[in-house]
Amino acid sequence: MKIKVLLFLLSIAFTSNAFASTNEHITATKMIKTDSLLRHTVFFKFKEGTTPEQIKKVEDAFSALPSKIEQIKGYEWGLNNSPEGLNKGFTHAFFLTFESEEDRAIYLPHPDHKAFGAVLTPYLEDVFVVDYWTQE
Repeated sequence: MKIKVLLFLLSIAFTSNAFASTNEHITATKMIKTDSLLRHTVFFKFKEGTTPEQIKKVEDAFSALPSKIEQIKGYEWGLNNSPEGLNKGFTHAFFLTFESEEDRAIYLPHPDHKAFGAVLTPYLEDVFVVDYWTQE
């Protein structure tokens, strides 16, 4: 009788351990998605004849967005300095971080983002945008 009880308890322990491992794997998988960040990268090519003052106005307007739109969790920008000559005239790179697609969906039609577009449009020749979820 004691052996049957012991075997029964051992089988319960093994079964619950198997489920615990499965739950840990599921949790780890969810954490990867939760820990991922949505990157929104934007590259600008300005029209020929756009002055440095006009470009500065665009840079300042874009740089003001993180203080106006709370869904932007990270922001940086810079000028192309690649020696390869493959930028196809795109000179400015802007890098925004969002925690979710929902946050990006709020940002895109946001009135402050639209107002930035009004500042940019007269000087913009072309724009290139890539969004992606970060990977390790």
